[in-house]
Amino acid sequence: MRLVLVGPPGAGKGTQAVRLAERLDVPHISTGDLFRANLKDETELGREAKRYMDAGDLVPDAVTVAMVRDRLTHDDAAKGFILDGFPRTLRQAASLGELLAERGEDLDAVVEFQVAEDELVRRLMGRGREDDTEDVIRRRQQVYRDETAPLLGHYSDRLVTVDAVGTVEEITDRVANALRSR
Repeated sequence: MRLVLVGPPGAGKGTQAVRLAERLDVPHISTGDLFRANLKDETELGREAKRYMDAGDLVPDAVTVAMVRDRLTHDDAAKGFILDGFPRTLRQAASLGELLAERGEDLDAVVEFQVAEDELVRRLMGRGREDDTEDVIRRRQQVYRDETAPLLGHYSDRLVTVDAVGTVEEITDRVANALRSR
């Protein structure tokens, strides 16, 4: 099973990715984890990313795609994967499509976690992080709508939308049931 998880900050993608990876016996691949691992191991890609980050710039898509490409060559990803945090833009989605096509693969589904914005704000404010002010949280939600939400149209042929309000277990079951009924 090859999945991409999408949803606004606070929708529970990371939590569900871990649970689904366990259920499906495939790796959970988070771009945040990939960046941290490449920086820690001082790989060529990590050093390249660090140059941009140190300059206060966004890491270019080419570097992120190269990290994902490298991670998908690991043995544990041969039977599938769950991507969390990638792709975030239509350009990244096109790159992922090319990368998978080179491997003779395609995505099985894109799972959208749907949560009302007020609920997302409540969840994120509850984490107690200093930078999680309501204004910052609402701005992040807007960035998601502007940059990542267009992916929903791009992936409409394989989109599975799940109500992501409820207990962690209920949401995991909803995703599993939605994937089974595809």
